[in-house]
Amino acid sequence: MPDDVQPLRLTEPQLPSPAHPDRPSSLAARFGLPSGPAYAALDLGTNNCRLLIGAPTGSGFRVVDSFSRIVRLGEGLASTGRLAEPAMDRAVAALAACAEKLSRRPIRQFQAVATEACRRAVNGAAFLARVEAETGLRPRIISAREEAELAMESCAPLLEETDRRALLFDIGGGSTEIAWIRVPPRGSRPAGAPTAELIGYVSLPLGVVTLAERAGASCFTEEGFHAVVEEVATHLLAFDRVHCIGQEIRSGGVRLIGTSGTVTTLAGVALALPRYRRPLVDGCTLDMGVADQALGDLFALGRAGLAAHPCVGPDRVDFVLPGCAVYAAIRHVWPLPALTVADRGLREGMLLRMMRADRWPAARGAASRRTGS
Repeated sequence: MPDDVQPLRLTEPQLPSPAHPDRPSSLAARFGLPSGPAYAALDLGTNNCRLLIGAPTGSGFRVVDSFSRIVRLGEGLASTGRLAEPAMDRAVAALAACAEKLSRRPIRQFQAVATEACRRAVNGAAFLARVEAETGLRPRIISAREEAELAMESCAPLLEETDRRALLFDIGGGSTEIAWIRVPPRGSRPAGAPTAELIGYVSLPLGVVTLAERAGASCFTEEGFHAVVEEVATHLLAFDRVHCIGQEIRSGGVRLIGTSGTVTTLAGVALALPRYRRPLVDGCTLDMGVADQALGDLFALGRAGLAAHPCVGPDRVDFVLPGCAVYAAIRHVWPLPALTVADRGLREGMLLRMMRADRWPAARGAASRRTGS
């Protein structure tokens, strides 16, 4: 899906300084460029390689450049425990393209992270050493908890005053992260206090790449699709019992937020978009009946129909229904009345951290109020 240029607004959370403050985090240090106003964040996932470059504005930051490519880094990982050579070659090529983009403009700070594929692979560290040698970039492997925290920070602007809790899910390539979030009442928060607090998270080793390799073909049948739904639901119910999420839902004030290609695709179908447009999708809230209808429409398309759909395309056809099965399990275990869709994630969270650590005026101004996207 294309990354449409759109301003994003900062939210209130106080954010920690970037990891390893003793190391140069600016691309200027790596490429000999002068320090500039732009910040850059790179997310190397199990399925995608994504770069986002943003410049601070009075209301948050403006996206000035972006890059996204499906690399399928985790291809075959579930069966071998290793990153495959063709997958690593694809990822290195994408990262080289990112490095070339970064070299075109002054960058004040840069952070890059790697997630589930590099966490799980026995040759993950060796692969990142190769990446550094060939591109000058070295993504830092982050924990599942930090993934959840970054997603929470980027999605915090979507919370509303009536929310007491939020259930945030991110269906990735190699895993699915679930974050259980407390939203402190606005009137009880001191100035600068977080708008969202992570009180529980779980990382399921079930993502669209791993599921597509194991059960992708069967997901095109009702029996195979529901088998995946039941498997995922079993994991979710264990998390639900620990945090009594179902009870909280019955008490009201719980918002369901989804950030992943699966939910943005559902939104694109639900909104009947002739082509995917981020400004129309990011931050929209779908009635659950509408989201259910979109899921049914996607399932009914079949492989050829999904490949031809403007919000899916041939590169993503194998991953859509496995992702929809994960979403259907979440929908089954936590039957909330609406779904808030977020086309934002780790990159936006990293940019917010860097800008706040540098104490940009936009970040300070946002500390006194909650702003929407």
